Order: sequence, then C-alpha cells, then structure tokens
Amino acid sequence: MHPDMTHKSPNQPIGIFDSGIGGLTVANAIHHALPNEHLIYFGDTVHLPYGDKSADAIRYYSLKISKFLLEQNCKMIIIACNSASSAAYDMLLDFFEGKVLFVNVVDPLVNAVISNNYQNVGVIATKATINSSIYRNKIKSLNQKVKVNQLATPLLAPMIEEGFYSGSISKSIISNYLSHPDLHDIDALLLACTHYPLIKAEIDEFYNGKVAIMDSTDVVTNVVIQILTEEKLLSPKRSHEDQFYVSDYTKSFEETARNFYGENIKLEAQQIWT
Repeated sequence: MHPDMTHKSPNQPIGIFDSGIGGLTVANAIHHALPNEHLIYFGDTVHLPYGDKSADAIRYYSLKISKFLLEQNCKMIIIACNSASSAAYDMLLDFFEGKVLFVNVVDPLVNAVISNNYQNVGVIATKATINSSIYRNKIKSLNQKVKVNQLATPLLAPMIEEGFYSGSISKSIISNYLSHPDLHDIDALLLACTHYPLIKAEIDEFYNGKVAIMDSTDVVTNVVIQILTEEKLLSPKRSHEDQFYVSDYTKSFEETARNFYGENIKLEAQQIWT
C-alpha cells in the first residue's frame, strides 16, 4: 500500500542515494530498464562509508539527502545503500508520509529469497550490514525454516573501489572469503552490498554456477517498475539528462563512478552540509 500519489506526475524524476558511488550499480540497472526516466543520483562522499557510522548519524544523513531530492521534485526515492536501508527506511517512511514513494535495497532481495523458496542462504556484506542482522531477521520473519549464514567481507568494497577485480588479487580474496565454513552447502548467496555486482561473475565462477548468486540491482529494478506501473507514474518519454551529484568531488570519485555505472558520467559537487 502506498501513499496517495495523485499529486505526482510521471514526468517527475526518480531520486537515488547512497553513501558513495556503489549505488550507481542500482542506478545503471534502472537506467537500462527504464530509459525514459529522469534519474537524480546523490552520493554522500563527505560521509562515506556509512557502515562505520552510528544508526542515528545515518538517519540524519538520509533525512537531509531525502529533503534535497524532494526539493528536486522526485516522485520516488531509492535508498541504494544497505546501511541506510537498514537504519533509516522506516524513519523516512514516517517522516515523509504521503509525500514520496520509497524503495530500499533490502526488502526486494529478502522477498526474492522467499519467493524462490531457497532453504540454505548465505549473506556477504560489510561489517555494519552483517552486525545489523537485517537480512537474517527479515528472512526468518517470513520463513522461520530458512537457514541463513552471514559473513562480513570487509575487504571486498575497498578492493572493488580501487579497481582490483577480475584479476588474481580479487580471485584470491573472494576465494578466501567464500571458502569459509559458514558458506558451505548454501543454495543461494546474497550480495548484500551495492559494490558486489561488479564481482558477481567472479563469485559465480567460484561456485561453478551451482549456487544462485543474487544482488539487489535486478530485484530493486523490478520493484520500481511494479510500483510506478501501479501508481501510473511511469514516464512516457525522456525529458532530461540524468544528474549525478556528490557531496564532495574528487577526480578519483569520477573514475570510480565510471566503473560502477559502466558508462561515462559527470559528477557534480552539491554542498548540502554547509
């Protein structure tokens, strides 16, 4: 059930935010599935990574960014960050009730596990996401019988950001993590970090295709399409170029952003913390 969105128009943009540039994997999936939509991305590079911050701090950042995206007239806001989805989603729903549609990256992945009837599920993510146990708790709340094993894989995100993937270094680190006893005998592995789609092929190779590798990009995109269709808010034609904002600009962010988005994009600095 969604708020009354009769005051929204299909031509309004979709806002997407993350603590940095990992959420660009989600933005790119939506861009390809819904090429008529105008996307406004905000990466909070001043405060990254959110995984090291308190839940209260993450809620404050998420609130301020959501206000900025609402000022850009967004019809929907996608929280393309696992830490913010865990800590801030419920608060944002309450605070902006009736004003905008929200989608997070956790629930679509959890629902996909349940609908596919997987019984032994592995979850890899940052320490913060694993410590929150949000995936385990949500999966168990829907089906108590599913076995969920979690493993923090803190080296993966910085490795990917530095461009060390599809090579011997990433193969070694991935193999080291995935060989952990907690990930034995699983039938599905959830990549519970928006960085990890960039190493999905390597993870699939490790398991020789015998384990379902699931990330949030496709499932979140499907939820976005479903909600916008239900609300009659799908854009009929492309009206604007997508915009990509960061709270702190450096040249290296732009280079990393290109890797995550898969295409050349121009980052603009947007000071919302002054």
